[in-house]
Amino acid sequence: MKEVTFSMVTIALLSSSAVAAETLADAFKDGKTSGQIRAFYVDRTYEGNLENNRNSLAVSGNLGFETAALNGISAGVRFYTTHGIDIHSGGRSSANYDPSLYGDDFINSYSMVGEAFFNYKNNNTNLKIGRQKLDTPLAGSDDARMLPNLFEAVVLSNTDIQDTTLIGAHVTREAVGTFGNVYSLANTANQQLSLQSGYGLGFKQGTTGRFTNVGTIALGDAGSDTSGVTAAAAIYKGVEGLTLQAWDYYAHDILNAVYLQGDYGFDAGSLKMKASAQAITQSEVGDKLAGKVDSTYVAAKLGASSGPLSGYLAYSTTGSNDDTVTNGGILTPWGGMPAFTQGMVTRHMFFADTDTTKVAATYNFKETGVDVKASAYYTSFEVGKQATYGTTRNGIANASGYTAKESGFDIQYNPTNIKNLNLRLRANYPTNFTGTDIDWSEYRLIANYNF
Repeated sequence: MKEVTFSMVTIALLSSSAVAAETLADAFKDGKTSGQIRAFYVDRTYEGNLENNRNSLAVSGNLGFETAALNGISAGVRFYTTHGIDIHSGGRSSANYDPSLYGDDFINSYSMVGEAFFNYKNNNTNLKIGRQKLDTPLAGSDDARMLPNLFEAVVLSNTDIQDTTLIGAHVTREAVGTFGNVYSLANTANQQLSLQSGYGLGFKQGTTGRFTNVGTIALGDAGSDTSGVTAAAAIYKGVEGLTLQAWDYYAHDILNAVYLQGDYGFDAGSLKMKASAQAITQSEVGDKLAGKVDSTYVAAKLGASSGPLSGYLAYSTTGSNDDTVTNGGILTPWGGMPAFTQGMVTRHMFFADTDTTKVAATYNFKETGVDVKASAYYTSFEVGKQATYGTTRNGIANASGYTAKESGFDIQYNPTNIKNLNLRLRANYPTNFTGTDIDWSEYRLIANYNF
């Protein structure tokens, strides 16, 4: 499960943490080094029409340095690396390796300069230029495996207006993280899955550390000459308990996407409640390289918490328009995945003509003296006949659509005797994922050490 408050995430990533320096030498002497070491094991067993087990092990990390600010200007660089561990004999393929932990060809290791930027801060204005990590609703890091999506961008933020954050950005290139390798472009159905699950038709041109035009990532060679994505946002928190945000993404010659979200927290007796709503609309622009785009997604979520226990219920619906590429679904080629109703791996809520329901609960054991947080969820995707993925068999359309489901859990443990170490066990159990009785059980063991 993944809950993200984009206002807080965005403000955090736009603000430089470097202290002020008086000389260039001081800027380096007072700079800050940080990083992470990650170990990841994933095991997936397929059942139903496909029976197979594949598992993989890898280690990764990042190491970065940011100078202290001199006259408001700081600079930073961060190196990323992932290294696969060969735990199988024989050939390497999707039959025995999960590709999402590596670069191309299942076991390839690689390293890259993932971040290299200048940051300028003056009172309430912040400007960041260069390679950087972004986490916004429709363009994000999607850091679900070894290395995240990373971007080349210019990002400007300002908080001069009381209780309001204004953001402007232009994104030109993306290096697709290791999670992208899980998708295949072998046929039209898989292309639709990739387009509506956070990746595009050309994402393979941006894997293994290659920074590639974001139009190419979205549409392959057809989008290679686009001018990138220009975005603007406003986030308002001037009413107690209320957060409103609006984002507009103009993908030149592809589409315009508007994202809206509202969250309102309030007390109901001993319960702390939170009501949320979100909406996405998309339409074609310019040279219409994606063809006709006319897509809508809306969702609502109601959450409650009392002491260590919390939970929520969410519902979403996606329109059934006859778009050329998305077939009425939401096009999400740059890793942004804000949906209230997404599963851990199943992202069918963005398919056309689909209604999704999700229920989730979390219990925090910290008050017992053990820093453990356990979550569980269940999601049902009612995929309509207007969708492409899973609704056509041998050229014949499925008149009734199908129902895909996913349940799972997520347990996190922070040992008290090893500061900054997070241990995590995650599992997901999708059923009827493709509309053809393909199920699986997947387990992930993850260790993250931050310094």
